[in-house]
Amino acid sequence: MIHFNARSAWSIYLHELDRARRTALQSIVAPLLSTMLYFVVFGAAVGSRMNSGLDGVDYGAFIVPGLLMLTLLSESTSNGAFGIYMPRFTGAIYELLSAPVGFGETLAGFVGAAATKSLVLAAIIMGTARFFVDYQVVHPFFVLGFILLVSSSFSLFGFILGIWAKSFEQVGMVPALFVMPLTFLGGTFYSVDVLPEPWRSIALVNPMVYLVNGLRWCFYGKADFPVIVSLAMALGFLTICVVIIARIFATGWRLRS
Repeated sequence: MIHFNARSAWSIYLHELDRARRTALQSIVAPLLSTMLYFVVFGAAVGSRMNSGLDGVDYGAFIVPGLLMLTLLSESTSNGAFGIYMPRFTGAIYELLSAPVGFGETLAGFVGAAATKSLVLAAIIMGTARFFVDYQVVHPFFVLGFILLVSSSFSLFGFILGIWAKSFEQVGMVPALFVMPLTFLGGTFYSVDVLPEPWRSIALVNPMVYLVNGLRWCFYGKADFPVIVSLAMALGFLTICVVIIARIFATGWRLRS
């Protein structure tokens, strides 16, 4: 019988949220300001010269899901990575490993806190976007569910990254060099249907395209691909990350050395 210690998970969760509070300027304010600049430049300046983004949706409103996903992916990955890397860096991970805390509690605490930070940031961005563009949400419950799924998946991915990394440079390398550029090229500011060949076919290889389009469908009920494809991609990535982390805890790779 599997025993889950809710108090242990809750303690880790609260500790991680408290760390986010102490670094609010970096974890909340900085990405919020960056997103506001995107709205000003692309939503107001560029958007005012364009007729629509997708099937009659105003361009400023069209880029809201993409910008939200851009911030969500990078911040979820970074939060998940630094959450587990800091205990490894300070040596506190050994106290955690020697305590009566299982795989499930550790994962729920660290990943739950990272996902919560991303959800709070997403809510702030959606509220701030109202000052710049007039957007509508056709499927609000799907928006919440999809954001929760994606933030959890990439928080898990960040958790793996934080265990793999041997330095602060490696922790920040993957979000900066891979996650963010791929999201930029994943239809954040445009519909992939407007791309000429062979660029459209190349874009279809980018998994971020399907995540951005999935969130865009949740907002407007319109996207370049069926939402079931986006959902399958997110669930598949979540499953892969859970399997990898389970293997890491079973072997102690990079945790006990």
